[in-house]
This record gives sequence, C-alpha cells and structure tokens, in this order.
Amino acid sequence: MAPPAPPASPYRDLDPFSVDAAGHGFTFYPHGADRLEALVALIDGAEASLRVFYYLFDSDASGTRVRDALVAAARRGVAVELIVDDFGNDAGAEFFAPLTEAGGHFAIFSPKWGKRYLVRNHQKFAIADEAQVFTGGANVSDHYFDAPDKNGWCDLSVTITGPVVEQFVRWFALLKDWVASEAAGRVTRLRRLRDIVKAWEGGSGPVRLLVGGPLVRRGHWAWVFRQDLIAAKRLDLVSAYFSPPRSFRRQFRRVAQRGQVRMVMAGKSDISAAIDMARLLYGKLLRAGVQIAEFAVCKLHMKLLVVDDVAYVGSANLDKRSFRVNLELMVRIEDAAVAAALRELIDHLEAASEPMTRERYAREATFLAKMRWRIAYWLSLADYRISRAGAG
Repeated sequence: MAPPAPPASPYRDLDPFSVDAAGHGFTFYPHGADRLEALVALIDGAEASLRVFYYLFDSDASGTRVRDALVAAARRGVAVELIVDDFGNDAGAEFFAPLTEAGGHFAIFSPKWGKRYLVRNHQKFAIADEAQVFTGGANVSDHYFDAPDKNGWCDLSVTITGPVVEQFVRWFALLKDWVASEAAGRVTRLRRLRDIVKAWEGGSGPVRLLVGGPLVRRGHWAWVFRQDLIAAKRLDLVSAYFSPPRSFRRQFRRVAQRGQVRMVMAGKSDISAAIDMARLLYGKLLRAGVQIAEFAVCKLHMKLLVVDDVAYVGSANLDKRSFRVNLELMVRIEDAAVAAALRELIDHLEAASEPMTRERYAREATFLAKMRWRIAYWLSLADYRISRAGAG
C-alpha cells in the first residue's frame, strides 16, 4: 500500500503505511507520535523476550513511558535485555533501576571516556519474541516523537516481520557478548569489535541486515551501498547530516550525470554546524545536476536511501562518522514497491522544502560563509562532542 496523498497545507507528517515484500512485512512510521505508539505496542505485546539496543535514551515523558513498558514486561515474565550507549544515555543508570529490580537486564555500551571514546553505538532497534523488530533513526526521547509544530525531529522508523528478524537476533547476541566482556573487565580490544563487524553476514536475499563499524570497509553497509551506486540510474535520499567521503560524492555526481539524483537535506537542526558542513559540499553536486532541497519545517533526522529499486532504512547518516567510526545498521530492501512507496515519502518532504538552486547557492556561498562552513566541517571531525547531534 502506498503512502496516502500528502495534504495541501500546513505541513504534517504522513500516516503510517505498510508494504509486503519478499516474504516480509514492513510498516513505516513517518510521524513521531505513531513511532512512540508502535514501540510501546511492540513492548506491550511481547510474550517471551525483548532485546532492545539504543543510542540515546532520555528520562523525559517518552523515555519514562518506554522504560515503564519494559518494566511491566519484565514483571509479567518477559526476558528483557536493554543496552544503551553511555554517551547517549542522558537518563543515567539509576533511571533504569526499576527494570533491573523487576528482573530485566540493563547494560552500557562502552564507556564515555577511554580508548573507545570515539566509537559509539549509533543503532536503534527493539526485537520482540524473535518475530518482530522495530528500527530506524529515532531514539527514545520526546524530541523524536514530538510533532513538527513542536519542532520534533522529522524521522522514520519501521516495524519488520519476516526472516531478517533472525539476523537482528543474532546481531544482538554478538553485541551483548562484547558488552559483557567489557563489563567483566576481560581483555576486549577495538580490534575484536572490528572483527565482529567484518565477519558479519546479514543474509543474501532481497532483505538484508547490513552493519558498519570502526575502520571496516569490505562488507560494511556503505561498501554494499557503493556497489548499488556503480550502475544506478536514480538516487533519492534524505540525510540530516551530510559529509560523506569524497569517493561517495563523486559517485553521486556520476549517477546524476547518467540519470537523476535528488537529495533532501536539513534546513533546520539543533546545531547550525550540521547545516554548514553540508552546504560546504553542495557546489560540485549542483554543477553535476544533483537536485538539492532543504527541509526547514522542523529538525530533520531521517536516514533514507533509495537507489533504483533498492531502499536502505536504519541508523546511518551520510557523514564520515557513520561511514568509518560508529556502530551502525541499515536494512537493505530490494523491492520496487517498497522503493516506490518510500520515494512518495521523499516527494512529500521535498514539497515542503526550499530548493537549493545553483543561483541560490551562488548568492549564499560567500567567502565568509565558506570559511564558516569549512571550520564547522573540520571541527566536527576533530571533536566528537561538536557533532554529537549529528551522531543521533
């Protein structure tokens, strides 16, 4: 089923829409409130197990509601396992004490400070009963569930049923073992984490779980994405944070020269540096024929790639951290109906965005503006804290 026709005005996120493809069921949630309800419903419906892995988990109203749902699940006998990245754990470990008291398990992914400070878990997913997974770009915080008129993040999550869920279960087990080794103080080096990512096989069918991690190239989600771009005739994407390696920018231009490339970028963010970094790179793309529009209705956080009839949905931004440092996941879906439905979502976002034409760019890319953009770009690579919002 394709997304419903977009409303005339004012802007509103689309309602959930579902597509069955390649033996899987997908329900996409472009609207924040729907994402929260879907996540809580998945937790409330679990009967045997819940495996939950998030980058950011806040102690606000939404975070408290999700935590309490996990606590209730543990109390009714569900085996609940929650892992949260330490850098993104705004709630604090004490916030999760009710979960452990109810019989659930809570763990931290990697310390904030130390040798692996720069390597963060950037994934977001929840698995219920080894049969259903909820994933995408949204963290657990009011910001990711608020409506556009409250300046909530414009994002996308998806509930998936089908064989790929088994890959999520297997992936969680590997990460859980790595985290347990850290907590126990056993010798666990960054190389081991890289080896886990490098050895990962997420299936070979039309629906695959791809992952990425520190300094891994071949097999990385971005490596597969690169293969899809080689002969691609069309690329549509939404990227909140845009600073991909030069080789990928070159491929985007090549796709535009032999077909069509459309990009919806952030026109509003919680830090201006995210927009500055992207604008620094627009010039060559525009000259190659890439269509760029900036979405400024509210803060943009969506990570969505559609290459010909292949769609990527998950946690990875098109920035250097997601390509080379962070632990990421992307679900690759090779299906024309899914690609078409997601392109309609991009149509909806583009209609509410301001085009970045070559003429507009020439006016705005002054010498001083380019200096500011370049400083933001290099500072974001030098200090993770500056780009923290971009790692969300």
